[in-house]
Amino acid sequence: MKQAIQEFETAGKKPGLQVWRIENMDLKPVPKALYGSFYTGDAYLLLFTTSAPSYNIHMWLGDECSQDESGAAAIFASQLDDFLGGGPVQYREVQNYESNTFLGYFKSGIKYQKGGVASGFKHVVTNGVDVKRLLHVKGRRVIRATEVNMSWNSFNKGDCFIIDLGKDIYQWCGSESNRFERLKASEVTIDIRDNERNGRAKVHMVEEGDEPDPIIQVLGPKTSIAPSTPDDDKVETSNRKKAALYMISDASGSMKVTSVAPSSPFKQAMLSPEECYILDNGVDKTIFVWKGPKANASERKAAMAAGKSLYDLQIQVLPAGGETSLFKQFFSDWRDKDETTGPGKAYTIGRIAKVKQVPFDASTLHTNKAMAAQHGMVDDGKGKVQIWRVEDGANVPVDPSAYGHFYGGDCYLILYSYRQGSREQHIIYTWQGLKCTQDELAASAFLTVKLDDSMGGAPVQVSQQSIEPPHLMSIFQGKPMIIHSGGTSRKGGQTQAASTRLFHIRQSSSNATRAVEVQATASNLNTNDVFVLKTSSGLFVWRGVGASDKEMEAAKHVVAFLGGSPSNVSEGKEPGEQTSKSLPSGIRPPRLFGCSNKTGNLSVEEVPGDFTQSDLATDDVMLLDTWDQVFIWIGKDANDVEKEGAPKIAKEYVDSDPSGRKGIAITTIKQGAEPPTFTGWFQAWDPKMWDTDPLDRIRARF
Repeated sequence: MKQAIQEFETAGKKPGLQVWRIENMDLKPVPKALYGSFYTGDAYLLLFTTSAPSYNIHMWLGDECSQDESGAAAIFASQLDDFLGGGPVQYREVQNYESNTFLGYFKSGIKYQKGGVASGFKHVVTNGVDVKRLLHVKGRRVIRATEVNMSWNSFNKGDCFIIDLGKDIYQWCGSESNRFERLKASEVTIDIRDNERNGRAKVHMVEEGDEPDPIIQVLGPKTSIAPSTPDDDKVETSNRKKAALYMISDASGSMKVTSVAPSSPFKQAMLSPEECYILDNGVDKTIFVWKGPKANASERKAAMAAGKSLYDLQIQVLPAGGETSLFKQFFSDWRDKDETTGPGKAYTIGRIAKVKQVPFDASTLHTNKAMAAQHGMVDDGKGKVQIWRVEDGANVPVDPSAYGHFYGGDCYLILYSYRQGSREQHIIYTWQGLKCTQDELAASAFLTVKLDDSMGGAPVQVSQQSIEPPHLMSIFQGKPMIIHSGGTSRKGGQTQAASTRLFHIRQSSSNATRAVEVQATASNLNTNDVFVLKTSSGLFVWRGVGASDKEMEAAKHVVAFLGGSPSNVSEGKEPGEQTSKSLPSGIRPPRLFGCSNKTGNLSVEEVPGDFTQSDLATDDVMLLDTWDQVFIWIGKDANDVEKEGAPKIAKEYVDSDPSGRKGIAITTIKQGAEPPTFTGWFQAWDPKMWDTDPLDRIRARF
């Protein structure tokens, strides 16, 4: 194993991916051009280094690799972990069940080739004159090309196949395969030509029934093709509820595995730094091993062994402080070191340097889409505003003098119109008070659809009381959005306001302010905000140490509404305890999911890795989760089952999150009408991408 020590000398020195194959109990580097191609009889070690730097170590095991090779891979992974200081996250990957993190490295898909070291197969970039193989391409989000027997019996009508004859590569498309699958299969075909053949091969697109002579010569006379087969894998959004937590400890003198909690969500305090733990999410074929910083070496080894015995598929080994977002989601109260409570901001893993936090500047909104997305702003809030209250199943216009006041017993529809270039764009906000009736909720949904239809498919954003998006807060011409905990703005319908009322005023990152009525207790005060308190004995404006002048300015509007002359009170000059500010913090990657019923059932599948605009399947509905809101993107060719099912899935996805995001904004947008708050999450968004057929564009590359 001397070779391994030499190989580690270059490990993690620069950002990117490094791949080695286990050959005769040693490590041999795989040529970069062949990354993503794996022999099913072998084991591999992969290292991904970010610019931070942080590290992911993956050992990949083919279906037919030997016990010796998988054992050697585990030893090398452990040695590499030690070499890099014990900080990497370790993943154990098994063919066909790889983690999304792993799959994200290979956007052109993964290729499984028959054979391995023992059969004399080597990773060599050749001109491939004498290659002869058949690859079966499966998947819409995760693309896998698996080598199968060179026979018509391997084909079916629902999938794409690649007949690789070295100088000529044929992509065969079954008569029942859909456009998006053809598009993804084309990426694999082009990848083989450009990387494995150094560009020295011709690629051809072949439709079922139009096979040219070279294919017939290799496969023989064509027999009947099998019908399409449905995909077996179904991804459930509710899996995160179905995990169990175990502790591995030798504190009693012998190694024991103890159940800590039979089902998630868990509490972070359940993890003791002196022990190792196993989080078993077997329903989703994943095991997490968490290493306490003070756990001893034998406990760490026992945890890994116990993880394998529990479930022989994906295993992720996480050091304390190196927890992934997928691990943290099982804990209802997870806090990273130095992180205060409150929602985090979303960034993209692996490109944090590119999507760095951008200070808000309204003057650059139309040119800086990343800023618009991060701050949730489509423009500066100076467009046209119309507001209706839902009353007896109908829209009743709100008096413009009352714009900006929202009552917890009401539901409202807000139509915002603005210009983007020469076109007028619209956003519909539906605001639902926490104390409104079920009838009003149902009516607001119906009236939103009606208004949406009349506007020709404007982006729709539904927000609940106290979870208003920044842009909605900014449209009241410099005044704060004032949210009353209950009551209604209907004439004659107001309930008697309480004698003591407390309003919490906070400025968003985009400089909009909101005043929310909260319970009048001293524990609700916090150090970075302004509060207005009305009691039977007077009116007070309380300013925390870190409060801004803009928040103090917004307090004047609340005072004017409440009436009276206020007394200004500074933090520290009053009795009572203050709590710490809830600041957005932490790095959370945005996630993209596809909702499709192409298999007969509506299923959800995550797009692995750094997603791009081309991952938006025009015949599906997609969910984009940016942590403080979820977008439902409706492709123009999506069917009715997908359109109707996606909002239910989005709500279930948010409501079932143990980290407590129930009620965050869910925005519905249609293909071709994407606002900057959506497009800014995609690198290099092209508004004209769908003006031409994506299949025609990729055929041009053939």
